[in-house]
Amino acid sequence: MRDIKIDSPVESVDIRNSSRSELILGIEGTAWNLSVGIVSEEEVISFAESAYLPKSGGIHPREAAQHHAEKIVDVLREALKKMKEKGFSEEDIRGVAFSIGPGLGQSLRIVATAARSLALKWRVSLIGVNHCIAHIEVGRWMCGTEDPIVLYLSGANSQVLGYMAGRYRIFGETLDIGLGNALDKFARSVGLKHPGGPEIERLAQKSSRYIELPYTVKGMDFAFSGILSAAKKLAEKYPLEDVCYSLQETVFAMCTEVAERALAHTQKDELLLVGGVGMNKRLQKMLKDMCEDRGARFYTPPPEYTKDNGVMIAYTGLLMMRSGCTIPIEKSRVNPDFRPDEVEVKWK
Repeated sequence: MRDIKIDSPVESVDIRNSSRSELILGIEGTAWNLSVGIVSEEEVISFAESAYLPKSGGIHPREAAQHHAEKIVDVLREALKKMKEKGFSEEDIRGVAFSIGPGLGQSLRIVATAARSLALKWRVSLIGVNHCIAHIEVGRWMCGTEDPIVLYLSGANSQVLGYMAGRYRIFGETLDIGLGNALDKFARSVGLKHPGGPEIERLAQKSSRYIELPYTVKGMDFAFSGILSAAKKLAEKYPLEDVCYSLQETVFAMCTEVAERALAHTQKDELLLVGGVGMNKRLQKMLKDMCEDRGARFYTPPPEYTKDNGVMIAYTGLLMMRSGCTIPIEKSRVNPDFRPDEVEVKWK
């Protein structure tokens, strides 16, 4: 296996006319999880990752970027090694995709630099992928959905989307902070480890006592900061298990309401749940029950593809490259505030 040196020029190979399988390598690193995936149109070829976990508090952008810089070569080597074990070689890679935004600027720049270096090294296409769109497309691929309403819940992003007239339109979104960040902040305030979502889910399973919390849905949008503040105060007076249960029930009911309203508005009959918060089993059950009541179908990808991952970047990069959506090196600047509804979806 050829040694990978991101900062050193190596012999380039032109594979544009190769008759071998068309592979795309994707690099994800918008926040805490650094991940590399390699896919073909038919399957996931390889997958490797390294997670940054802060010693205390939440994600520190500088530390996350340092983690990505230190681990990027190792993660790339692992992904390429797994690819070769399946009988492929670097000459089969037709493009390099990377998460161009949204996300933490420092982390995005590490990933972008690695992607540019590999695209130049292998003389292949470079594809800048919107992180949010990638969650949607890998979910559609894994679940076999046609035209779903998408409930996208992650740390920084909480949105309800649907494809209409060439773009993924946002029907509703958070007015303040993402649901994942809200859960993490509550967890830190009561001494739970990061990430907070799984810890809250674990404690919530020990209770069925509901304590009233603010329910903030405004039209098709929702807000979580007020609920977060109220939950922190409740934790001073009530058992933590009861507060975790009440917090989950409230915020998940809000998301379910907005998702159902989007289904009714668009007359679509599929709901796709994506993003790291989507791994929560209680949330999945609430959404599944809602879909069954209205005759819709509920989908969510396997956990490893629900959270941030390189496979979603690689697969979306494959779709984009086939529709001509590549990017020259000189225009590949990252965009930490890149919204999904800014992307022209040429591949659908």
